[in-house]
Amino acid sequence: MAISAAEVNKLRQMTGAGMMDCKKALEESNGDYEKAIETIRKKGQLVAAKRADREASEGVVLSNVTTDKTFGALTVVCCETDFVAKNDSFVQFATSINDLVIAQKPSNIESVKKLNLNNKTVADAIIEKVGLIGEKIDLIHYSIIEAAEVIAYVHPGNKLATLVGFNKKLSDLQTGKDIGMQIAAMNPVAIDKDVVPADIVAKEKEIAIEQTKLDKKNEGKPEAIVAKIAEGRLEKFFKENTLLNQEFIKDSKLTVRQYIASQDKDLKVTGFVRYTLNA
Repeated sequence: MAISAAEVNKLRQMTGAGMMDCKKALEESNGDYEKAIETIRKKGQLVAAKRADREASEGVVLSNVTTDKTFGALTVVCCETDFVAKNDSFVQFATSINDLVIAQKPSNIESVKKLNLNNKTVADAIIEKVGLIGEKIDLIHYSIIEAAEVIAYVHPGNKLATLVGFNKKLSDLQTGKDIGMQIAAMNPVAIDKDVVPADIVAKEKEIAIEQTKLDKKNEGKPEAIVAKIAEGRLEKFFKENTLLNQEFIKDSKLTVRQYIASQDKDLKVTGFVRYTLNA
C-alpha cells in the first residue's frame, strides 16, 4: 500500500527512527503503527545482537540529586563514537535514564534496567536506541550516595562526574561543589588514610619498599632504615591520594580537611563516588 509522507513523519515522531526505516516498517505492516513500531524495535534487537562484541568506550557520565539532596545517582551510558556521544538526542536519552533513577532510587544497575522508561524497560529502550543510531549502546555503571546532603558535579563535556555526601546540610552549597571538583580533579582513593582499602595499602607499601631498595642512596643501609624510608613514601602516598589530606585545589596552602573546617567545623564527608571515561 502507498504510504504518505505524513504517515512516515508521524511514525518518525513516535520512534525517532530514520525516514526510510519508518517508511519500510509501515509498508511491511500495511500502515499499522503498532506493528510498524514492533518492526523497528526488532530491528534494534537485530542491530544490538550484531554489535554486541563491539567496544563502547565513548558516552556520557552524569550525576544528579533529588530535590531534598539526600540521594544522588551517577550513571554512565556508553556508545562507540564521540560523534554519537556529543549528539543531543543521545545526551537527552542518557539524561532521561539519570532522571529516572533519581525519581525511582533503584539499588543496583540490574534494577535500573528493569525500570519503566516511556512504557518500556530501560533495557528495551537501550535496544531501541541501538537500532536507531546503529552503534552499540549500554548502561555500564550506576552508583549512588545517600547522606544528609549530597552534591553532584558533572565536568563540562559529560566525561567525568562525581557525587559527594556530607553528614549535615550545607550552609553554603559552594563548599560541596568545591569538594566535588576536588574529587574530580585529584581522584582520591579514599576519604582519609585510615579507610584506604587494605589491598591498596599492601600494594603501595610493596611499591614503596621496592623503590627505596632501588634508590642507590640507600645501598647498604640496614633493613630497619629502609623500612622507615619506605614508611615515609607510604605517608606521601596517603597525603596525595586521600581526600582530606590532599592540597586543596583552590588554595594549596590548605589541605581539604582544613578547608572544610574553615567553612564548618562540624562538617564531614561521609562518602564519594567518581567515574571518568577515557581516563
